[in-house]
Amino acid sequence: MNQKGIIPEGLLRQPQVFQMFPIGKTSWWKGIKEGRYPKPIRIGPRSVAWRVRDILDLIERQAAAGGQR
Repeated sequence: MNQKGIIPEGLLRQPQVFQMFPIGKTSWWKGIKEGRYPKPIRIGPRSVAWRVRDILDLIERQAAAGGQR
């Protein structure tokens, strides 16, 4: 577990992703379609989640790039 209490091997639902990476829903899904943001994993017939590691990597890349989305 890291210092923020997040398990890197875990999964995050969309509201949790947006707490870590504040962005609008439309921009988020557009970024996924364009390959800029990680694709979700289907966890049920109408449910998706993202790997914590993928979101942490995204945040690190954005920080290295100067915060450009």
